[in-house]
Amino acid sequence: MSEAQNSQRIADLQKEMAELQMSSSGARARMQELESEMLKLKGEAGENISWERVKLARHPKRPHSLDYIQRIAPDFIEIHGDRNYGDDAAIVCGFGTVAGEHVMIIGLQKGRDTKQKLLRNFGMPKPEGYRKALRAMELASKFGRPIVTLLDTPGAYPGIDAEERGQAQAIALNLREMARIESPLIVIVIGEGGSGGALALGIGNRVYMLENAVYSVISPESCAAIIYRDSSKGDVAAAALKITASDLSKLGLVDGIIPEPPGGAQEDYDRAAEFLQTALLSAIRELKGMTPEQLITQRCDKFRKMGSFFTE
Repeated sequence: MSEAQNSQRIADLQKEMAELQMSSSGARARMQELESEMLKLKGEAGENISWERVKLARHPKRPHSLDYIQRIAPDFIEIHGDRNYGDDAAIVCGFGTVAGEHVMIIGLQKGRDTKQKLLRNFGMPKPEGYRKALRAMELASKFGRPIVTLLDTPGAYPGIDAEERGQAQAIALNLREMARIESPLIVIVIGEGGSGGALALGIGNRVYMLENAVYSVISPESCAAIIYRDSSKGDVAAAALKITASDLSKLGLVDGIIPEPPGGAQEDYDRAAEFLQTALLSAIRELKGMTPEQLITQRCDKFRKMGSFFTE
């Protein structure tokens, strides 16, 4: 197959995947077939798929949490502060209505220009951000509202001031409390899902990833610096880490992959938001029929089953 034919076939596969995602009928098997074929085609083109996904997840024009929120919940009302120390602009929280469904949305927010990046601390939350998110989740649970978290961060802020204010404890507390929240919890990785900084908002009944998102315990560059003593080998580490949506779906760590417009979400914000909204509404309507006890049990069982091990 020529390079032009290869590229055209990849585009056709992406289009069909997008159409399947928008349909109401179950099409998971067909989606997996299409993704396998696309990965094969891209492999024949000589691309490091994992590293390409990392670059797309970090694309400077990729839509951030607020870009999606503005499109799927135009009546979004933000709440601020952790009632303990202050407000953290790296995490946005608030109530909104998504196609008639009243939800709490919590998003990790990166900045676009220099001023916004500094305000949002490059999407790296401090303890007050995680405490604010937990306050918002408890408020949503009180009123029986589904909770949606949008993950997009290189990781939690590692500065000394964050450590002084209890960064590790804030993350650990979120992990514990999210496991026993009585409302439906839907997690969507929209860009970078970096380490504990993302996992602190990542305990859910359903965990989805956008097609070009990545989710990892460590960045490829940091992994390469540790394993290969050379951070420039991030592309090699990315392939070994299995951090793409396809890899994690096969490992059973995520429940589904949300397709993106051809070329990536940065090419069409509106279409990307449509795909995200479709998956989100499907999950909400499925989980709303479960009792609080069933939601907690399903959530805990889901995470207990993760990981492969052998016993003799």
